[in-house]
Amino acid sequence: MNACIDFAFLDSGTGGIPYMLALKEKRPSARCVYLGDSAHFPYGEKSGDEIIACAEEAVRTIITRWHPCAVVIACNTISVTALSALRRSFPDVPIVGTVPAIRLAARVSKNRRIGFLATNASVNHPYSAKLIADFAGDCTVFSRGDPDLVAFVEHRFFAAGKAERLAAVQPAVSYFAANGCDTIILGCTHFTHIAQEVKEAAGPGVQVVDSRDGVANQALRVESPCLAGLPHGNSPAEGLPPQAGKLPPDTKFPLDTKFPPDAKLPPDAKLPPDAKLPPDMSFFVTACRTPADRAEYEALCAHSGIPWGGVI
Repeated sequence: MNACIDFAFLDSGTGGIPYMLALKEKRPSARCVYLGDSAHFPYGEKSGDEIIACAEEAVRTIITRWHPCAVVIACNTISVTALSALRRSFPDVPIVGTVPAIRLAARVSKNRRIGFLATNASVNHPYSAKLIADFAGDCTVFSRGDPDLVAFVEHRFFAAGKAERLAAVQPAVSYFAANGCDTIILGCTHFTHIAQEVKEAAGPGVQVVDSRDGVANQALRVESPCLAGLPHGNSPAEGLPPQAGKLPPDTKFPLDTKFPPDAKLPPDAKLPPDAKLPPDMSFFVTACRTPADRAEYEALCAHSGIPWGGVI
């Protein structure tokens, strides 16, 4: 396992977990951590300024605590609203965004009628309109902001039975069916959890698409050396990369750093004696508002096979 965090994922809650799992399928050796900013959930009902402020606070927490090689914004709402601001605020860390799979939907739609299921913030943002104009200009796109469905996924999905899950997606599916859509975009990462239910409710003649594969590929492309110069998924060797030996003698390494036994550290490097990393793919949140929320998060972790990190 790598000696630093390769990718830190951020979402308003649980939505981005399928994106983390998709990246791990492509690169099992990548070390990941996940933060759900549940204290500020839901992002999709906030103003643009509020989204930027909350996202900057969360990314600052991620960078200060874990010093990742790259941050993946596994949230469409944050990405369409705040990605540029985040890159300006944190220029030294690659930040990968998640945008609705409009280009993919336009490529696979046969009748050129597409459903766009997302948060209200994403549906109404000018960036989404630009994506539609640029990549689906010859299509008719029917947009639906669905905060109730986002809340269901965040708070009820993993405790719900099959019938309740299908009932939850039915209003959105019925809306798109009434408008003759042959393709549905899951434009909120929360909805990737219910992709199977949407497919089942929509029937075999409807394509259901999301951006998991594209985001994972982009994250792997932009991954850069860790902030402290430690090895990561792109490093050619198990120990420190060659440039690490040129670091200043008083280099201070991240608090959570854990070195391989044969790593050659710069002289007098400062490393806390209890430095350690969280277990790979640990899922943290910024708040548990109710005992039911904690139970839901723990059930999610058990279902997904990832460690529950708790509240930070």
